[in-house]
Amino acid sequence: MTSSGKTPLYQDHIDAGARMVDFHGWLMPIFYSSILDESKSVRENVGMFDISHMGEVEVKGENAFALLQNLTSNDLGAIEQGQAQYTALLNENGGILDDLLVYKISEERFFLCLNSSNTESDVNWIADQALQYPDVEVRNLSRHYGMISIQGPNSEPLLKLLTRRDLSKIGYYHFVVTLVGGHSVLLARTGYTGEDGFEIFCEWRETGSLWKQARARGKSFGLKLIGLGARDILRLEMGYSLHGADISAETTPYEAGLGWIVKIDKPGGFIGCNALKKQREAGVKRALVGIEMIGRGIPRGGYPILSGGARVGEITSGAMSPTLGKAVGLGYAPPELAEAGTPLAVDIRGKMVEAVVKPKPFVSARVKKPALPG
Repeated sequence: MTSSGKTPLYQDHIDAGARMVDFHGWLMPIFYSSILDESKSVRENVGMFDISHMGEVEVKGENAFALLQNLTSNDLGAIEQGQAQYTALLNENGGILDDLLVYKISEERFFLCLNSSNTESDVNWIADQALQYPDVEVRNLSRHYGMISIQGPNSEPLLKLLTRRDLSKIGYYHFVVTLVGGHSVLLARTGYTGEDGFEIFCEWRETGSLWKQARARGKSFGLKLIGLGARDILRLEMGYSLHGADISAETTPYEAGLGWIVKIDKPGGFIGCNALKKQREAGVKRALVGIEMIGRGIPRGGYPILSGGARVGEITSGAMSPTLGKAVGLGYAPPELAEAGTPLAVDIRGKMVEAVVKPKPFVSARVKKPALPG
């Protein structure tokens, strides 16, 4: 986007006193009260996010499955109708153009949720590849759907007040099309926090109504509105990668610890498959590792990672974890330094600060079903 766009909830954020920032062309709330308080609310209770800046694309037609199998690294054949799958779009070198969720509506209809910063390039990439497949339609629906995320231990009890659907029967990475707050929505048990929660796709013009109903019902739970600042900390505590920071077209799934979404031997292969086969055989030269600071200081993106006083890598994301009370980060280092417990240091504005490699996630997940399908 060339100018700042507004989600259907923009005025709601202003009225709630949110601090707004330009986020990849969208005016979004970075926080309402404080980033640390909002993070804590999601871990301990329930919080609600506006993520209507995310991209939505529909791919349908007789050859929609074949197209997406060729474009994505995971195996869509492993999921059933009503399931979602985490996967990646790759270039010929195996680099990650974007990471995304694919929702299987039917055998010939799929719904994709993309990172907002990549929506335009992703849509163009998918549409260009679709030219090789007859009877496939690609539609950018990003301005058609709003998106609300309700996350935390009390997300299900809250949502029960807005729908007659038996939420206990919706498993992790499963979804239904149902009524919530009187509106027809795609309701998915997915999220970017590591907590139990739901993401709701609704008509753009109906997003405000659903938001207001959830706020009203959420008062009895102490529901808090959550900005993108807390969302970033929550995903970092889980070790979830952020495209444009931890992963990019210059990094591969194997380097990023996302080998589990690469089905290298799926029938027909996929774009980037040959490059990844070579990398798997040769081994990676760098690996995305979890970093926990021992000394005082927060590891920020771009800070050098040191071993024995020498630069060996670079931090890609970092923040103070309110859950742990410690500063943590992600960064790339040689694979021989990626084992948990390995002592490292981070150069924080010219000062070498002690750190240690920690396994991801930093915080245990509490989703309904920890194992991702597919």
